[in-house]
Amino acid sequence: MKITKLKTFVVDAARANYVFLKIYTDDGVTGVGEGTIEMGEKTLMARIMEMEPYLLGKDPFQIDLHLQTLLRDSYWRTGVYNRSALAAIDGALLDIKGKALGVPAYDLLGGKQRDSIRCYANGWFAGAKTPDDFAALAKQTVERGFRALKWDPFGSAWLCQTREQRHEAMEIVAAVRDAVGNGVDLLIEGHGRFDVATATTIARDLARFDPAFFEEPVPPDSIDALAQVRRKSPVPIAAGERCFEISRFWELLEKEAVDILQPDVTHVGGISAARAIASMAHARFIPVAPHNPLGPVANAMTLTFAATVPNITWLETSVRDVPWRRDVADEHVTLKDGHMLIHDEPGLGIDINEEACEQHPYKPYTQNLFDGRVTQVRIASSVPYFQSL
Repeated sequence: MKITKLKTFVVDAARANYVFLKIYTDDGVTGVGEGTIEMGEKTLMARIMEMEPYLLGKDPFQIDLHLQTLLRDSYWRTGVYNRSALAAIDGALLDIKGKALGVPAYDLLGGKQRDSIRCYANGWFAGAKTPDDFAALAKQTVERGFRALKWDPFGSAWLCQTREQRHEAMEIVAAVRDAVGNGVDLLIEGHGRFDVATATTIARDLARFDPAFFEEPVPPDSIDALAQVRRKSPVPIAAGERCFEISRFWELLEKEAVDILQPDVTHVGGISAARAIASMAHARFIPVAPHNPLGPVANAMTLTFAATVPNITWLETSVRDVPWRRDVADEHVTLKDGHMLIHDEPGLGIDINEEACEQHPYKPYTQNLFDGRVTQVRIASSVPYFQSL
């Protein structure tokens, strides 16, 4: 079996664009991967296709060899575009191998360690503005079967907050806690918004609501700043979605900057790299909760990763998406009691519909985290997506 072609598909997702990769072989077996980068989709597409000449004619089973060669020959080596291109290739090659051998991709990685993984809901808050709005939507999401909710209550804040803004954010958190009770986990997203002093104050304010974690409280530029917050915080600190190299995760662990590590499988170089990161964390008994708010193929890749490592604690799940997500991929996901079940289909257990992908072409989007639109996630066309049994 030899690789004959790579093809990328950039699909409008009404907040960003999915970036899918399909790799074709001479015996008809194909594999899919995803490397979606919000607001960087065209650059990623170009980077993937720059790697095609090396892969043409190669044996798709030699996954590690190809990834290491492509990394070696990428002179700059680092950065989200290079790593995300490798991640898409890694996913597609693993998918090919699993399909060709008739086994789930996780069986090629030592087998699954669990039959399901508990999920937290993201994106459930679309359109919320007031504490009552957040409370009502939170209650609806719990009624759909989710037992954990993540969101950013901080509006358009950047670096610091006024006392009034801080109290407004805490009123939102209090409303959600009152609406769902103490049996539901709350996870607070910071989106790298705050300076050290503000993040520390917020962490102390959050403690009374018993959150499962406070995510990315400071910008990702400085691990030392994150470590300062973590040392002073009374609640667990999570971070890692905007780290791309394995050595950066090693630094997070060495500096004791996190309680929970959050690699994104599609941005660190793929499932193989994410497993290496999880192994480093497990050596220190640090749990991993992978960043996973992107498209259907990314979810399949992340679910494969979550199946195979011992220290997974949460799987992020976007509960709203564009209605055509169901058309562009034959995604088979089952949620039960707030857990996503591990599939038993060959490869990643997913494929894309090429014609449907082409019916929803690329559209440009801009960053919405700091202009007051943080809760407007796919609101114009989004629909409830995953439903727990």
